[in-house]
Amino acid sequence: MHTTVAPLDPHTDAMVGDWLSLKQATESLGIKLNRTKQLISERRLLAVRRDGEPAVPAAFIKDGQVIKGLSGTLTLLSDAGFDDVETLRWLFTPDDTLPGTPVQALSENRGTEVRRRAQAMAF
Repeated sequence: MHTTVAPLDPHTDAMVGDWLSLKQATESLGIKLNRTKQLISERRLLAVRRDGEPAVPAAFIKDGQVIKGLSGTLTLLSDAGFDDVETLRWLFTPDDTLPGTPVQALSENRGTEVRRRAQAMAF
């Protein structure tokens, strides 16, 4: 499973806000734990180590599904050289041009603008 080895810094932890354990994320998605781990290993969902345990930002799951556009955005940010913690910082940092944070925009089905910004950083 792809999760950050480095500890999550308190600033990024606070930016994200609400977190789900893998078990909670699995229950929210209505799938089996192995499928959740597969989503993480395929970079369709992001988990980092928090207090030694993998955790998923609660904002990544809405209405029983991974928010639309998250997977593509994670890929673009990875291609731009972002590690998992940098990705979280980018997704949860307010952007006045969106407005809101990129993760809020994805949650509100405004992913085109988010991916456009992420893609610009990749090149």
